[in-house]
Amino acid sequence: MKRILIGSAAVLTLFTATGALAADLAPRVYTKAPPPVVAVYDWTGFYIGGNVGYSWGRSDSSLGLIDAGTIVNAANSKFNMNGVIGGGQIGYNWQRSNWVFGFEADIQGSGQKGSTGTTCPGNTTVFTFASPTTPAAVNGRCSLGFFGDTGDFNVGGLPVTDTLSQKLDWFGTFRGRVGTTFTPTVLAYVTGGLAYGDVKTTNTVSGTNLIGASGFNTTPLMVPVFGAMSNSSIRAGWTVGVGVEAVVSGNWTAKLEYLYIDLGNVSGSFVMPVVGPSGGFLTANYSSHITDNILRVGLNYRFSGPVVAKY
Repeated sequence: MKRILIGSAAVLTLFTATGALAADLAPRVYTKAPPPVVAVYDWTGFYIGGNVGYSWGRSDSSLGLIDAGTIVNAANSKFNMNGVIGGGQIGYNWQRSNWVFGFEADIQGSGQKGSTGTTCPGNTTVFTFASPTTPAAVNGRCSLGFFGDTGDFNVGGLPVTDTLSQKLDWFGTFRGRVGTTFTPTVLAYVTGGLAYGDVKTTNTVSGTNLIGASGFNTTPLMVPVFGAMSNSSIRAGWTVGVGVEAVVSGNWTAKLEYLYIDLGNVSGSFVMPVVGPSGGFLTANYSSHITDNILRVGLNYRFSGPVVAKY
């Protein structure tokens, strides 16, 4: 019995040693680690957003008063049309490598407005010597004077004022955009295209008519009069600008943008009840060139997935 136990132990030891040797001699299998996943932002897709900013507008205007076909007063004036702006935008981008191409349309409400004015001088000389005079001696540049048989009742034509007020109620653009990514989530771009907007103008002219029969020694009646014209004109022009846009979180991006806008010219004319030196009513006209400098910040939401996996 003792011999059987010793023999069994010897056999078990032999098998154990043989298995360990076989394990050492078996070929080892090596597996390749999976490649790292790199997250890259993709700007391709539709987006929509809002913006707010400030605009430094400018109206380069000319004002004129015409009497019987002759310009009796003309003035040029540049005045500011500044104000807060705000609105929304929608667009689409395509990304190719580091380059991003796209288009964007926006519409803006605006608080921009401004005004200017000019005064056509009168002839305020009152003749006191007792002798007949002629109408030309007492007329103002833009107004008809009064003369009597003697100088005791002669009154010079009085000044005429011309005021122009303008406001930009709303405007919009449709632009192309071309940019490059400095980092996967930061885009700098240039932009340009169509601009359009509603320019509202009010031109007001006021003066004083001297009512009475010239050649009679009576005091003329001084009647204040004014005329006004309001006009709303939707103008189309062009715009160029630059901007930078960056990812703030997930599908949300923020942008800072500058645009220069040129809306071209607006003009108008009307006949008003101020009596000119010819004895007929004056005609007032204006012509304005409207430009704008816009600085705004915006927030966009992109509908496509912002992150793709690349190996």
